[in-house]
Amino acid sequence: MSDMLGAWGRWVYRFRWWLLAASALSLAPASVILIQGASLEAGTMLTTTESGRAASLMARQLPGPPVSFELILSSATLRATDRAFREEVERALAPLKADPRVARVRTPYDVRSPDPAMLSRDGRRARVVVELAVRSSGLVTLGFSSVSPEVYASLRAKVQSRTLEVVGAGMLAINHDFVEVAKRDLKRAELVILPVVVVFLLLAFGSVVAALLPLGVGLLAMIGGIAGTELLARHMSVSAYAPNIVTMIGLGVAIDYSLFIVNRFREEIGRRTVPEALARTMSTTGRAILFSGVTVAIGLLGMLVLGLGNIGSLGLAGTIVVALSVLYGLTFLPAALAILGPRVNALSLPRLGFLGLGGGSGFWHRLAALVMTHPWRFFLPAAALLLLLGQPFLHIRLGAGDVTALPRWAEARRGAELLAREFPGDDETPIIVVLSYRDGSPLSPPRVGEVYDLSRWLVKLSGVTAVRSLLDLSPDMSREDYQRFVKIPQAMWPPEIQAAVSRMVGERIMLLAVSTSHSPGSDEARALVRGIRASHPPVDGEVLVTGPTAFDLDFMGVVQRNAPFAIALVVVATYAALLILLGSVLLPLKAVIVNLLSISASYGALVWIFQDGHLSRWLDFTPGPIQTATPIIMFCLIFGLSMDYEVLLLSRVREEYERTGDNVLAVGAGLERTGRLITWAGAIMAAVFFAFALADSVVIKAVGVGIGIAVVLDATVVRALLVPATMRLMGTWNWWVPGPVARLARMARPEMGQPAARGVSADGGRGISSRRRP
Repeated sequence: MSDMLGAWGRWVYRFRWWLLAASALSLAPASVILIQGASLEAGTMLTTTESGRAASLMARQLPGPPVSFELILSSATLRATDRAFREEVERALAPLKADPRVARVRTPYDVRSPDPAMLSRDGRRARVVVELAVRSSGLVTLGFSSVSPEVYASLRAKVQSRTLEVVGAGMLAINHDFVEVAKRDLKRAELVILPVVVVFLLLAFGSVVAALLPLGVGLLAMIGGIAGTELLARHMSVSAYAPNIVTMIGLGVAIDYSLFIVNRFREEIGRRTVPEALARTMSTTGRAILFSGVTVAIGLLGMLVLGLGNIGSLGLAGTIVVALSVLYGLTFLPAALAILGPRVNALSLPRLGFLGLGGGSGFWHRLAALVMTHPWRFFLPAAALLLLLGQPFLHIRLGAGDVTALPRWAEARRGAELLAREFPGDDETPIIVVLSYRDGSPLSPPRVGEVYDLSRWLVKLSGVTAVRSLLDLSPDMSREDYQRFVKIPQAMWPPEIQAAVSRMVGERIMLLAVSTSHSPGSDEARALVRGIRASHPPVDGEVLVTGPTAFDLDFMGVVQRNAPFAIALVVVATYAALLILLGSVLLPLKAVIVNLLSISASYGALVWIFQDGHLSRWLDFTPGPIQTATPIIMFCLIFGLSMDYEVLLLSRVREEYERTGDNVLAVGAGLERTGRLITWAGAIMAAVFFAFALADSVVIKAVGVGIGIAVVLDATVVRALLVPATMRLMGTWNWWVPGPVARLARMARPEMGQPAARGVSADGGRGISSRRRP
C-alpha cells in the first residue's frame, strides 16, 4: 500500500491543478443541498420494544386526538377572570383561529363560567389548547408527532400580546426547542472554534500558509459532511444532533489529519524534490491517516448495530464526514502542497517558531529517554490515574432525556414547569396499559370482567393516583353490571359511552390510562412499570405497557442487550485493521486495552460533572441522570478518535523499527518525533470539542466535554507516557506475529519491511531483546 500511495503522491503532483479545481467544484452540489435544507428530528422511536409495539397498536386501531400544543397566557396585574384579560386573550388568539391548519382553539372562556381546570392556581394565568387539523396517533404517548417543528414555529409566531406574557408548551413545543437549541449550539460553536483553531495552527506551524491548509481541509469536510447529513435526512430519520456531531468530528479529524500531512511534507521537502517529498509523505503519513480513517469509521458505524432508531444516523453522518476528511486529505491537501512546494513555509512568524512543530525536540528527547529507562515509573502512575478518574462511572445513573435537558431560558421548558407548578393534574405521569387480543372483541363479557379486575388491581398499587378506562366510567357499577351492560347492542349505548369506546377500545385492543405522581424518570415510576409488567392479574390477551417511563426502560433494555455486541464488533474490527497496519498481534491488543482505560476515565469525568453536578454552575446546566444513549455514543466516537493518535505514533514506531531493528530505539524515536505533533493535534481537537461546552443542550454539552477530556488524556497521559512505557515493557513481543498471521498481513501490506538489524522477524522468528538505551 505504501508503494501505491507513493505512486498516488506522484500522480497528484502531475495533476495538482485539476485536483484543486475538482475540490473547489465539489462545494457546488453541497451548497445546493444546504440551501434547500432538510427536516431533522429531536427524538427516536423504537417500534420493536414493548412500549413501541403498544404505541403502534394504538396508532393503527384508534383514531387518536388532534395533534395539539398549549399556550399559557399570564399577567402580573390582571386576574384570568378579569374582562380585560379575557379580551386580550381573544385578540391574541384571533390569528390562530383564522389559520386553516388549526381545527379548534380551546380556552377557559368556552363555557359561561371560566373552566377552573384551565386557570392557574394563582389565578393569573390561563391555559389554551390549540388543536391542529391533523390527527395524532398512539405514538403521541411517547412524544412523537408527524408535525414538523417548522409548523409549530409558524403557528406560535402568530400569537403576540402587548399586555400578556405568552409561553408555549407541550410536545410540539419541546421538540421544536430541542431542534432550535441544537441549531443555535452549532452556530455558536462554529463562531468560537474557527478563530481558536486558527490561533492554534499559527502557533503550531509558525507560518500563515501552512496554518491555513488544515483549516481549508476542515471546512471542506465539514461543509460536505453537513450537506451529506441533510441528504440523508431526505431518505431516513436523522437526529437533530447530527450536524453538531459532524462539526465536532469533521473539524477535529480533518484538521488533525492535515496537521500530520503538512508536518511530514515540511520534513521531507528539506531533503527531497517536491514530487518525491509528496510521494514519501503519502506513503507514510498518507497511509497512517487512511488506516486512522478506517478505525474512526469503524467506531462510528458501531452505532448502526445498536438498534436505537435515528441514533444510528449519527454514526452514518460521522462516517460521511470522516470519509470526506480522508478524501480531501489525500486529494485537495497534497495538490495544494504540490503547488506550494517550499512556499508552504511562507509568511512565517519567527517569534512563534520555538512554540510550534518546528521548535526543538529536547523535551521529547528527554521524556523518551526517561520512559525507556524507567518504564514502570511511568506505567503504574499513568494506569492508576486513568482508573482513578474512571471511578465515578461505577455509580452512573441512566435516564431518558426530559425537558430539563433544555436550557432554563427555553420557552418549552418554562411552559412545562408552569404547567406542572400551576395547573392541577399536569404534575402526573401517564402510564398506558394496552390489552391486546389475537382475535375476538375486547368487549366480550369474560374479557370485560378481566379488565375490570385489572383496573381495580392497578388502582391499589402504591403511587397510582387514578385509573381511567371504559370500566371506570361509573363508580356505582360492579363487575357483573359491566358484563351485563356490554351484552346490550352498542347502538343503544349512551353517546358519552360510545365516545369513550372510540377513544379507548380498538378492534383488538383496550386501553387503561394509569396516572402516578412520580416523575417519569424516577426509580418509583420505573418500579411501578416493572411491577405492572411482571405481576398483573392473568388476562386472555397480552398486557403491554407504554408511556414515557416504559419507553425509558425499554430504551435502556435495548442498549444493555445490543451494546456488548456493538462494542465487540468495534473492538474486533479495529483490532483487525491495526493488525494489518502494524503487522503485530500484541500491539493492537495493547491499543484496545489502553483505549478502554482512556474511555473509562472520560466516563468517570462525565458522571462527576453532569450527574453529580460538580461544574453545573460553571457550565450552566441542571444536573441529572446521564441520558441513556450518551455513554455508548461516546464509546463509538472516542474509540475511533483515540486510535487516531495511536495509529500515528505506532506507524512512526513501526517505521523506525523496520529501519533500526531495535525496539527501544524505535519506541523512543517514535515518541520523540511524534510527541510534539500529537500534543498540538490533541490541543486543536480538544479545543473543537470543548467549544461545545458552551452549548445550551445538555446532550451536546456532555458529549463535547466528555470527548474533549478523553482527547486531552489520550494526547498526554496515554500516548506520551502509558503507550511507550507499555511498549518498552513488552520488548520484542511488540512485533511478534505467528506465521499464518504474518502471511495474511503481508498479503494486505506487501511492502511491510523486515527489521534492519536486530528484532523479531515478520514471520514470527524469535528475535533478540532490545538494547537498554533510548
